[in-house]
Amino acid sequence: MALWRRSQRPERRGTPFSALVVGVGNPGREYERSRHNVGFEVVDELARRASVAMKAARDKSLVAEVHGEFVHYLLAKPMTFVNNSGQAVGPLARRFGIDDAERIIVVHDELDLAPGIVRVKVGGGLAGHNGLRSITQHLKTQEFVRVRIGVGKPPSKERGGEHVLSKVSNTERALLDESVQRAADAVELILKHGADTAMQQTNAG
Repeated sequence: MALWRRSQRPERRGTPFSALVVGVGNPGREYERSRHNVGFEVVDELARRASVAMKAARDKSLVAEVHGEFVHYLLAKPMTFVNNSGQAVGPLARRFGIDDAERIIVVHDELDLAPGIVRVKVGGGLAGHNGLRSITQHLKTQEFVRVRIGVGKPPSKERGGEHVLSKVSNTERALLDESVQRAADAVELILKHGADTAMQQTNAG
């Protein structure tokens, strides 16, 4: 189902948004270009493509409104740090009347995928990702759409936090830069044609 199709419920006044696109990451210059912040980078790229600026909002986030020819959606970067992403996502979804989980797209780093790999899926487990866990707790569902950007596995499970926050080699950073572009393409596919089409085209690569 394409996300631009309107809900059967009456829409709240002043909320013409058909989708909420959330990039997961940590605020602060020290976290820029880290593996954990690829979700932020995708939202920034989508904002660049749409020629909109991210601005501070009351829901612990930076947001931008995109009003295209066929889709009207909200871009968001939670300023809560990854582990508390739901504290921003839950209130944003409620305030803008986006109550269908399949109209919420979460872009995040994924340890179970190698660098350079991008995958789309709907629902499923949390794979130990604290940001997804927080979003699930606040939305009361796991059935939101995920755009997963591979960042590779850490040397050991105990070093997961260090892995996603540590400096990235130039070779891997080049792969992540390509992934950010492909993930932005995937989000646009979801918005225009729905998650099924995005999965078919993105996951085949």
